[in-house]
Amino acid sequence: MDKLSGVIATTANRRAALAVSCVSSFMTPYLSSAVSIALPAIGADFRLGAVSLGWVNTAFLVTAAAFLLPFGKLGDMIGRKRVFVAGLVSYTVFSVLAALAPGGAALVVAVALIGAAAAMIFGTGVAILTSVYPPAERGRVLGVNVSFTYAGLSLGPLLGGFLTHVFGWRAVYLLDVPVGLAALAVVLAALKGEWKGEEGQRFDLAGSLLSAATLALLVYGLSLLPEPAGFAFVAASAVLFVLFVLRESRAAYPLVSLSLFRESRVFAMSNLAALINYSATFAITFFLSLYLQYIQGLSAEAAGLLLMAQPLLMVLFSPLAGRLSDRREPRFLASVGMAVMALMLAFLATAGEGTPLALVVLELVAVGIGYAFFSSPNTNAVMGSVDRRFYGVASATLGTMRLVGQMLSMGIAMLVVSLYVGRAAMTSSSNPLFLKSMHVGFAIFAGLCVAGVFASLARGRRAAPTADGGSLA
Repeated sequence: MDKLSGVIATTANRRAALAVSCVSSFMTPYLSSAVSIALPAIGADFRLGAVSLGWVNTAFLVTAAAFLLPFGKLGDMIGRKRVFVAGLVSYTVFSVLAALAPGGAALVVAVALIGAAAAMIFGTGVAILTSVYPPAERGRVLGVNVSFTYAGLSLGPLLGGFLTHVFGWRAVYLLDVPVGLAALAVVLAALKGEWKGEEGQRFDLAGSLLSAATLALLVYGLSLLPEPAGFAFVAASAVLFVLFVLRESRAAYPLVSLSLFRESRVFAMSNLAALINYSATFAITFFLSLYLQYIQGLSAEAAGLLLMAQPLLMVLFSPLAGRLSDRREPRFLASVGMAVMALMLAFLATAGEGTPLALVVLELVAVGIGYAFFSSPNTNAVMGSVDRRFYGVASATLGTMRLVGQMLSMGIAMLVVSLYVGRAAMTSSSNPLFLKSMHVGFAIFAGLCVAGVFASLARGRRAAPTADGGSLA
């Protein structure tokens, strides 16, 4: 039974939970997308090469993926608000360390610590939101929360470019400091109570270490593809995953109860659909950024503005999709959203030099709407399919699917580009080969989305909520 210590979920308390969850959901996507714009300035300041600069982003992904499940479980055990607050404080402090970094190595270490702090936030934020709001309102608030994630992705490049140009790259990290402090102030002043799962459990240290090592090796390996070392790390991750499953199936107090996947088809298939979706969509921006600049001849600024069409539509339609998922079966809404993305990716797989830019933008708009109608209902389905005591683990599991899917998407993109274009610098003579690689990449992504539609439909109907807001699944 989920324990709410001494507080009634009042309207004010719910609004406070929604406010801090939305702000924290904005912080990390903003930082990751803004830093991508600031990488050239960081490289010039510290004289870093491309490989070293890649670690500025990879270090964050590795630690965030490695610690999501342990911190989600810890939140269920000792209190989700406690871990969430620790995450906010750590994220803010480590952002200052990153801004003050004297060299490239120090910056990478600070970024890795930011990733670990982000895992505390992501592993508990959605769990708190789900704990506070009743089942009939979850889809609406989860949709609002998701829209702030997309807002961070949308505004990150613009804010990152402006801050880097006017104040220098260190300002990109410093902007998270007042935002983090504001969120922390709201938590301490307005978010009353604590939420945790069943007490008396022991933390699964061995399972946590295996989980962290499995995900760290996987994310790092995917970032190295198509290098042979990348495949080696992915293979090592697969071996550790088998050991992790064996460990969890025998542990008295497992990090992740495998029964969640065995007994709840909604939980299992919704997470699979999320993994497929992120694997098929995250690299869209990578391909289209190069396509718009190299094939269509646009400037970086113009390409960036066009690419904003997708996340802006996500921001606008995610709350609507979330509200609809409170009244309609999430599997149908999510499946329709995935089908729209599959169709648009198939169209993008035919884009060429003569494709009108208006058509590309229209397809991005449709992808954004489809994404919104998948993401919010799917999150609602995941969080509504488990008992309240597992909200932290459920939130962390979904976050893990997102990070692994994003890295898998980039791994596929880099592998395809490497096979067609090779490692030579992009020139006008390589444009036809890049175009072929983009077509193959989008065709693969469209096929993944088709598979995702079937995974989404196969989840079945969501379980009826129990009296305390949990699930019978």
